[in-house]
Amino acid sequence: MSPRAKMILGRVAQAIPVILGVVVISFVLTRALPGDPAAYFAGPAADAESIAEIREALGLDKPLLQQFFYYVGDLARGELGTSLTTGQTVLADLAARLPASLELTLVALLLSCAIAIPLGVLAATRPGTWVDHLCRVLVTAGVSMPTFFTGIVLIYVFYYLTGLAPSPLGRLDFIYLSPPHVTGFYLIDAAVAGDFETWFGALKQLILPATTLALFTLAPIARMTRAAMLSALSSDFIRTARAAGLGSRKVLYGYAFRNALLPVVTTLGMVFSFTLGANVLVEKVFAWPGIGSYAVEALVVSDYAAVQGFVLAMALLFVVLNLIIDIAYALIDPRIGLN
Repeated sequence: MSPRAKMILGRVAQAIPVILGVVVISFVLTRALPGDPAAYFAGPAADAESIAEIREALGLDKPLLQQFFYYVGDLARGELGTSLTTGQTVLADLAARLPASLELTLVALLLSCAIAIPLGVLAATRPGTWVDHLCRVLVTAGVSMPTFFTGIVLIYVFYYLTGLAPSPLGRLDFIYLSPPHVTGFYLIDAAVAGDFETWFGALKQLILPATTLALFTLAPIARMTRAAMLSALSSDFIRTARAAGLGSRKVLYGYAFRNALLPVVTTLGMVFSFTLGANVLVEKVFAWPGIGSYAVEALVVSDYAAVQGFVLAMALLFVVLNLIIDIAYALIDPRIGLN
């Protein structure tokens, strides 16, 4: 077995205790939520006897340890339970909503990286100039403005005042039909179906919410790119490469930028994880049917199954993301794969 394969298997093995811990913690914390899901399900006019019957039907009358073993048994069979708010299985709800959140987050990160990484490189190669000051201003503004405020301002300017953007009501305007389901990503599904009118419609709906998230995620990526490039450019091997007569482009991108990529990739992974879990405000502002808004709705009514399914899904995503980052490390720096 190759060293890189051993590294990947080792990371997967390390993730197993993390997943088990998430299962235990999410179960305990959801049971500590205020409110009674049985009372919510029964309705405001239900009496105590009806609520007790529903609690028994949901298994909430059993001891906590027994409930936990039932929950683990369901997980072993691939069942996440049924959501009280939607009446659908949690697995079906997550499968329907997760692609919406992933598509929004990935487009926002691509937009953010397209601006932040070149800006960070320019700021590092021109310290003290207007480019460097512009980078600092954008970083400060990005972390200072809340995402919900940025989203509301963009809606007010580009939808209400100018009419350049479509109505901020979900993934597609009402004049379009959803593309045939292949991946759940509307841009990919519409392109696969050859329906480029729907593709442009989905892209227009994505622009404002993705820009809102991109302005928020731009700050840490630009800051880390600038810091990593400054550190790399001041290293001995860069001075040696310049003394050897290598071209400035080769030194900048072939040596400095490649060595600066490791902390930038780490930051990208952290930003992606945080954004995917914290974009609920953006989803609420733009009526985006993602898992963030789904989790908040479940929390309000103490929908145990939905909350536990959301937490478990996020934990699995983080584990997969960390594995991807480790693989990216090994591709950027082959020495890491030998550890």
